[in-house]
Amino acid sequence: MIVAEPRDLLCFSHLRWGFVFQRPNHLMTRAARVRRTFFFEEPRYDAAPGRPTLEVAAVEPSLHVCTPHVEPGLAGDARVEVQRLLLEELVRERDVRPEVLWFYTPMAAPLARGIEAPLVVYDCMDELSAFAGAPPGLRELEPELFRRADLVFTGGHSLYASKRRRHARVHAFHSSVDAHHFVRARGSLAEPDDQRAIPRPRVGYFGVIDERLDLELIDRTARELPAWHWVLVGPVAKIDPAALPQRANIHWLGQKPYASLPQYLAGWDVAAMPFALNEATAFISPTKTLEYMAAGKPVVSTAIADVVEPYGRAGAVLIADRATFGAAIERAAARDPEEVRRVSDAWVARTSWDGTWREMSDLMERVLREKREASERAPECSTT
Repeated sequence: MIVAEPRDLLCFSHLRWGFVFQRPNHLMTRAARVRRTFFFEEPRYDAAPGRPTLEVAAVEPSLHVCTPHVEPGLAGDARVEVQRLLLEELVRERDVRPEVLWFYTPMAAPLARGIEAPLVVYDCMDELSAFAGAPPGLRELEPELFRRADLVFTGGHSLYASKRRRHARVHAFHSSVDAHHFVRARGSLAEPDDQRAIPRPRVGYFGVIDERLDLELIDRTARELPAWHWVLVGPVAKIDPAALPQRANIHWLGQKPYASLPQYLAGWDVAAMPFALNEATAFISPTKTLEYMAAGKPVVSTAIADVVEPYGRAGAVLIADRATFGAAIERAAARDPEEVRRVSDAWVARTSWDGTWREMSDLMERVLREKREASERAPECSTT
């Protein structure tokens, strides 16, 4: 009997594919170029009682987004069991033979206990247990994922320092960039309708608007610099929209497609990362740092560790706090545009999502090769 070789990648994510286009989207898009890839995302609680379903949508020929629909109000164990059964159904009906199990969240560890694969990867992009509303089981389940993983990747150097002693193979892969996408902001792009009427100068931010943003800083800076207009693009999550500061020079534009972000960036004079300094931001490595740079914009950020080192230390990003953020915006706007682009280009040229995926793939292939070689030697050892 011929046994089919494993060929697929099965990814478990706490983020929805259609949320903000970020690290999982970039990497799994590239994974799907060489493996059939199934992106199993967090459930939606909208199923009729006793009638869970799994929605499978092909966003690309080899990339399938799998969304469990479960009934609301299920207790923890029951919720896990329903998802596990839906996962088994997916594996059976789609003939999924995972060569790689890829985890973004420890909460998925119980779902995959019955699924074997030659390679297990834990891509720890954030310290999820520090986020608002984090499930209490995150800290308890992460050791299981460390025990099972063959490779652990981290989303930045701060997170690497936090995790490196917990596994023999931990590798730091800080947030990268699709430079070809964002460099378009340096050209002549049509102004989005909802931004066209906003006066200049503008300071902008795109990304999730949640407990990681310093809303007081935004409000204070808008008050101190009434001529400057804040443009904030992104979905509001985990915070009350009523808590967002409201001023004539603060504009909350909501979530926009990834494809349109360069159009918004093109119309900003300064790009900002007004993050709060709290438990939720202690280990973040913002993807937007290099995206702003690829667009050629001067950047101002609060003192996020993975921004301060290396970008702040090198002068590529101006670092400020609540009291000095407004002044930093004005200093950033006064910088020579050509010098800003020269410095930014030097950083952007060092990395790309394609390059990151190649490096990850090389490590994955090395482990798979070692396992194959060990398996081939096993019969010889057993006969001695």
